[in-house]
Amino acid sequence: MRLPMPTCASCLRRLCSGVAAVVVAAILSTGCGSLPKDVARPVSTALQTPEATALGTLLSASGPAASKAPTASAFLLLNTPEEAFTSRLALVQQAHKTLDLQYYAIHVDASSERLLRAVVGAARRGVRVRILLDDFHSTGRNALVMRMAFEPNIEMRMFNPVAGSRASALGRMWGSLTDFARVQQRMHNKLFLADNAMGVTGGRNLGDAYFGNSEAGNFVDMDVLAAGPIVREMSRSFDSYWNNERAYPVQSLITREELARIRAQVLEDDGGNAPRIEASGASGTAEARPAATASGPANPQGNAPSDPPTGSRPRPPDGEPRPASGGPTPEQRERIAREQPMDLARADFVWAPAALMVDKPTKIPLDDAAAGAGAAVASAPNGPAAPAAPAVAATVAEPAAPSGARPTGPCAAPAPLASSRPASTPPADTAQGRPSDSAGGATPGTPGAVPTVPSGDTVVDGLLQLMGATRSELLVISPYFVPGDDMKAAFARARSRGVRVRILTNSLASNDAPIAHVGYARHREELLDMGIELYEMRSEPSGLGSAFGSSGGSSTGESRAMLHSKVMVIDGRLLVIGSMNLDMRSQLQNTEIALLIRSPELSREAAAQIETAMRRNAWRLDRDPAGRLIWRAPEGSGLQDATHDPGSSLGLRMLLRLLGPLAPDHLL
Repeated sequence: MRLPMPTCASCLRRLCSGVAAVVVAAILSTGCGSLPKDVARPVSTALQTPEATALGTLLSASGPAASKAPTASAFLLLNTPEEAFTSRLALVQQAHKTLDLQYYAIHVDASSERLLRAVVGAARRGVRVRILLDDFHSTGRNALVMRMAFEPNIEMRMFNPVAGSRASALGRMWGSLTDFARVQQRMHNKLFLADNAMGVTGGRNLGDAYFGNSEAGNFVDMDVLAAGPIVREMSRSFDSYWNNERAYPVQSLITREELARIRAQVLEDDGGNAPRIEASGASGTAEARPAATASGPANPQGNAPSDPPTGSRPRPPDGEPRPASGGPTPEQRERIAREQPMDLARADFVWAPAALMVDKPTKIPLDDAAAGAGAAVASAPNGPAAPAAPAVAATVAEPAAPSGARPTGPCAAPAPLASSRPASTPPADTAQGRPSDSAGGATPGTPGAVPTVPSGDTVVDGLLQLMGATRSELLVISPYFVPGDDMKAAFARARSRGVRVRILTNSLASNDAPIAHVGYARHREELLDMGIELYEMRSEPSGLGSAFGSSGGSSTGESRAMLHSKVMVIDGRLLVIGSMNLDMRSQLQNTEIALLIRSPELSREAAAQIETAMRRNAWRLDRDPAGRLIWRAPEGSGLQDATHDPGSSLGLRMLLRLLGPLAPDHLL
């Protein structure tokens, strides 16, 4: 006789019980996990005499004396992925005393492999190396970058670690869910510093997708290479994070044996052998070694070993690519091997006054009780003083400074700052105030709540204050654009003064984190009604070759373009480049850094490239006669205007429409 078919309810119960069994088994096999206690963190600081190094004297002949601005620093915009890669390679190869790297993500792939191989070579010739990496992506293949910590003369620390086994996606997921509030807050800063004399900051992490070498999709980005007094302040920022108790030495989190087991699993998943890396030793000879002992087997951001391959297309929610297992292609290795270090002595630097805004490490609370302690400050190189926010934009206007977002730099008038401290002293954590409920925060101590900082105390809040100083024109690039009430209010005030506001962000098709697009899409009509001009980046390969000069399209064929730059140009005079997005996550949770440069020349250069990208490689949002949204096709593209998110599938649009009401802005 035929057995009765199970009911839908019984099927659901069986499915749930099966999933629960798998989760329980994973938890039992990996352990609940907790962070180590009483961790030793030897205090170290940046090189105190950068002027005694080759990089420190490189620009002295054409420096501040020639520009009649003794406090000016030198800057070079890095518009193309080739410039971004070769400048970093040059810094590594010319470093004499120190290298300090601070990043949200380091992808274990062909580009990072070559950079980190050079870093190992620098360490072997006597350069002290410190690497500070946010811990969110250091699982599976990417955990192998932690092997750098076991190289002589290299220290590596992980910021705000996630508890749980790095070899198990489920175990790591459990660690994230059981400590949701803390894990939601990440260190998003990006710094690449050599000898405290030169450094790079901007939007790029380290990996193929950031250097135009990905086969699937490349980020359109912008960095800046800096030299001179401002670099001392960038180093002071690095020191404050490095010496903070949220920074855990790698050896306190994982052993050589655990890394070896992860490496073996990665190689098994790849079905091949690890590539070999050559690193120049102190004697100048080359030594062959397995990739995992330096930077790990090369592959863009891999899945944890227990994950099934997911293909090369980036996936939400974090916006970091996770290509399938197998490592980079021979073509990727060959392309990156052809790159030569930038000739820094011949680079066309522009001298200008500048300031730095950076969130304090305490923006990320140690626990719920510490929520609310996070001002954006940085102390000056020669003492505990910092300038007020408007001083850097004195030629624009002089608004009241935000309570915590105080930039520091030689172009700003100094003001006393009680919370500043010498770089040699690890910053202490202090709890001040409570999260802002109106900004989407939650009361500390609430289970599952995400602690946030008070309004006015972050880098993004400082930028909103600078918007208040704008007189005529504001040009913004923010790949993830989720405006809260205070951001919209800042835009509305600017428009009421007659300021022209243009914003370039990702389209749904170009967004590597589609769920984040929900937080932008729900505000589009309101922003257009204010008179703000909105542009959305094309994702088609034709947008790669010309946006910001080049983003690697010529070398990687039909790869997808994804906007990743974080840039503001204010009144054609003040250029802001950093790690921050204009979204509530950057404002309330992640730590960020922003470089403010008062230079009409650099502002014109950046604005010209942004305007070209808007005109030729972006959809312009408009309204049809009935008031409905319409996407105007880019100039000369041959495309038709669109009546829905161009280049996106109906299924994705419907899915996001369903998920939209469930996704609060402050978590996107």
